[in-house]
Amino acid sequence: VQLVESGGGSVQAGGSLKLSCAASGFIFSTCRLAWFRKTPGDERELVANISTQGIPAYQDVVQGRFTISRDDIGNTFDLQMNDLKTEDTALYYCAACWSVWGEYKYWGHGTQVTVSS
Repeated sequence: VQLVESGGGSVQAGGSLKLSCAASGFIFSTCRLAWFRKTPGDERELVANISTQGIPAYQDVVQGRFTISRDDIGNTFDLQMNDLKTEDTALYYCAACWSVWGEYKYWGHGTQVTVSS
């Protein structure tokens, strides 16, 4: 199983970035997918997830600015981030396949997003 993030980088506040996650090694279309983020000293937090039916859900602070999407043909999912704020600076992780134990089974290694004022 592999999840590989791409698209991170540095941007000024108000700008946009698009993160992508390429998946392999599991039945992608049967899995819930998610993006998390973590800053030093803080817990990892859920940013957005998307169900197998394509229904998205967002953390309140990104609602209206971020959009999660999935491509079950290409086995990829994206996080479009608009109107970025300095507080969005974090290491972003993609995750896949919610398990019965209450956690995601598969994780990427993370991609850094830095938003400057």
